[in-house]
Parts: sequence; structure tokens; C-alpha cells
Amino acid sequence: MLDRPAAVPLIGSAVRLDPLADADAEPLFAAICFPEVFTGGYAGGPGARPDTVDGFRSMMDGYLRRGGENIVFTVRLIGGPDDGAVVGTTSLGHIDPANELLHLGWTAYAPAVWGTVVNAETKRLLIRHVFDAGYGRVHIQADSRNERSRRAIERLGAQFEGVLRRQQRRADGSWRDTAVYSILAAEWPGIELRLDERIAAAVRPVVLGEARA
Repeated sequence: MLDRPAAVPLIGSAVRLDPLADADAEPLFAAICFPEVFTGGYAGGPGARPDTVDGFRSMMDGYLRRGGENIVFTVRLIGGPDDGAVVGTTSLGHIDPANELLHLGWTAYAPAVWGTVVNAETKRLLIRHVFDAGYGRVHIQADSRNERSRRAIERLGAQFEGVLRRQQRRADGSWRDTAVYSILAAEWPGIELRLDERIAAAVRPVVLGEARA
């Protein structure tokens, strides 16, 4: 049977993923706790958005770490004037070694890096890490109403599998439909090549505060 993927730093050209540390609570709160991040359904939607660092620490322990089930990473920029800046978080969870599959999710980025290479390289680093560990399927999902997240998943090259109706309760008590995507190990070489081309085309470091499409 496979082992869980290792919780180790993953280093790219534009971002670095480090295992989540308690000290990351304050910079992550500053980076992602904006209404527009939660409007799309993150953590259960707007009603789940913490308004204090202590509230975010509770979210880290519950929603992100999930009692130690998830392997959680902090996303930092590499290079440029904002080198080392915390810009998001992402996780591996629902890890099923017997069936060689897991879920890549619980992802949120600072709005300042939306539309940049940050998501493409973050996903590239994580998916490569998962397949190198011997897994055969990576599952990615989003609130069916979150068109921005769904477009980002589709741009990765993930295959749309369908919509799970009334699948998860939102923080406000309503029910969400979940759009499900996946990438299989056999599909990964071609997807990775296209992601590498996207990443290489971002010829300079990501700079916070610059306007993005």
C-alpha cells in the first residue's frame, strides 16, 4: 500500500509551498480573509469568513487541518520585490492509499495574485508530488456556482466528471452543488507539459499590487 504524500517543501520558479505552520496564521489571515475569497464558496461561503486572527487560527485547526487528516501547505512567492510573501494555502486530503486517490482542495489565494501563474504552478507542484508518490487519481472540485474557480480548474486540463447535487452544506445553511473534476496519472505527462509552458511564459516574478486580467 502507498504511503501518504510527504509533507515537505515544494519549490517552483514563482512559488514555494511549505507545510503549514502555526506562525502562518497571521500572514494567511491578511492574505486571504477577504469577502471576495469566501463569496465563491471557500470554507463554506461568506458566513465562514473569520474576522480576527484568532478566528482564522480556529479555521486552520478545523477546516484546513481537519484533525490531522489533511496535508496543508502555505503558498509563498519566489523572487521579485515580494519574495517570501504569503499569498495562499492549499491542501491534500481525503487520502485513500488503497485506491491510489486523493483530493486536492481547500485552496485560497490573495485576490492580488488571481489571474497570475500562482495557481498553475501551485497545482503543478502538488500534482507532480502526488503522482511521484505513486497515486493514480487527483480529484479537484468547486462550488458549481463558482465560475472563476471552475475555469481555473479547466485551464489546468482536468476532466469534468459531473455535478454532485445537494452535496455540501454552506455556512449559511443552504446546500451547494459540487462540480467534480479529476486528473489521472496516465493523463499527467501531457498536462504537465502544457502547465510548464504556461509557467515558463511568465518571464518575471509575480508582484503584488499589479493589475491582473
